Amino acid sequence: MTNEQVGPSSSPELHLRDGDLCRNVTLHAQPFLIGRAPESHLVLTHPFISRRHAEITIEDNQFVIRDMGSRHGTYVNGQLITLHQLHPGDLIKFGSLTGPELCFGADLRATDSRASTNNLIEQLKAFESEKSDIQKLHWFLDAARELNSADAVDRVLASLLQTTIRLARVERGFVFLTDAAGELQLASGMDANGKEVQDGSTISRTVMGQAMKGGEQFLITDSVTAEGAALPESMVAQHIRAIICIPLRRRPQRDRPEEGRSFLGVLYLDSRFEPAQFTRIDHELLKTISREAAALVENAQLAVIEENARKQAEELQFAARIQQALMASKIPRPDFADVQAHSIACSDVGGDFYDVLLKKDTLCVALVDVSGKGTSAAILASILQGMLYVQLEGDRPLDEIAGSVIDYLCRKAVGKYATMLLARLHKDGRLDYINCGHVRPRVSVGQDVFTLDDASQPVGLFAGTQFESATVQLCPGSRVLLVSDGFTEAEDPCGNFFGDEGLDLAARCSELPAMLDLLGDFCKGSPASDDCTLVQLKFLP
Repeated sequence: MTNEQVGPSSSPELHLRDGDLCRNVTLHAQPFLIGRAPESHLVLTHPFISRRHAEITIEDNQFVIRDMGSRHGTYVNGQLITLHQLHPGDLIKFGSLTGPELCFGADLRATDSRASTNNLIEQLKAFESEKSDIQKLHWFLDAARELNSADAVDRVLASLLQTTIRLARVERGFVFLTDAAGELQLASGMDANGKEVQDGSTISRTVMGQAMKGGEQFLITDSVTAEGAALPESMVAQHIRAIICIPLRRRPQRDRPEEGRSFLGVLYLDSRFEPAQFTRIDHELLKTISREAAALVENAQLAVIEENARKQAEELQFAARIQQALMASKIPRPDFADVQAHSIACSDVGGDFYDVLLKKDTLCVALVDVSGKGTSAAILASILQGMLYVQLEGDRPLDEIAGSVIDYLCRKAVGKYATMLLARLHKDGRLDYINCGHVRPRVSVGQDVFTLDDASQPVGLFAGTQFESATVQLCPGSRVLLVSDGFTEAEDPCGNFFGDEGLDLAARCSELPAMLDLLGDFCKGSPASDDCTLVQLKFLP
């Protein structure tokens, strides 16, 4: 079977209806992919549709639809499926029974009788209260369309309550959603007049607990005529005569089927008036609403989560730009020194930073690596950068600067430490430096490389640590390479570190781009696991 062969004997079309959009879709490829991913043959952008949601293929000369392990499932004629052989008129939905729908091989308008909602209409015709029940279904379908297009959870809940209160002819309704601890919290409340109700203290927690425990619709039709029933105290005290409490189940996920037993919350309705006489169709409609309500609320929550994630990503990108700007965007160029620097964060923001500060006859360089990665490390890095800048500007001795940093970290008890290397190059080539737990710098004179071994412990581990600076005399043309441990601990595909040997090789390169190329050749595309920063200081003749 080739990709060009798209049907057993003919090429039936899919008829798409998505809100106000109606169009025909040709099965022009095999397999025919459906999902949110741009490479799908049919792209549906709703948040409850997975990137690779489903595919239509030909097996044994028949068209079949297969769910691709989607988060919210694929439905054919209202039934959740994994694999289904398609027949003309089959109605296909993705993630929600009120979402976009596809009709296989026949006009969608002529085949609505296959939909579960239209099956309910056929059942409704068998009852004497035909007009009333059909009107109920009309209310439900109108609300479902609004729910499906809602862009916030509160709108979803308001529409849900408005519909179910009218459908059940009760006085008020509430939706409780489970929090992170699994406890029910009031999310929305409304009375029959559409007024918001925020007080949930008169609601029977006993009934909700029984509904959640049993996992089925809990219905008390009339508390006055209930014989031998142990009614909840709140129901008696509030003169409640009817309660409908429906659990809202989360959709099972194929990769985590145990989550199918968890609950999203409950839909709670009650009334002090004589309760309506619920028919079997009333029950079926309520069950349909409960099933759809859970899906719609979950979809709305997912949309909010995706929007928050998008905003967070934008904020992180903005923070990354600020962090890069805080590092020396214009490195000073004195006549006695040349500095090259480059920093790569392994996430949006990082815990590494460098700074370069020119005084009258000295050039100061700082390279700091805060423990950890991500936002928390970046926040502390920005604070330390400000501290170091002020103190280097004030020409404080390097050992005193290190002491003030360790005093700050220990007094604030931030739970983090940092490795730090400070260097001050004088115009005559004298280099004062202090190494607080950092990778030992390499000094290159031509192709000869030696290590500056004087080092102490990181700042922030122990209070009262004493630091001593060291001094080395540089000859004209010599280069000093400072790196963070993200450079030496970069790994190749086998998990080997670039290490000190790699650092010695890099120190023999005269330019930073050559050093980064050397590192890239070693890693062979392996992703970085830590921030990586390089600073090269060259003493000019």
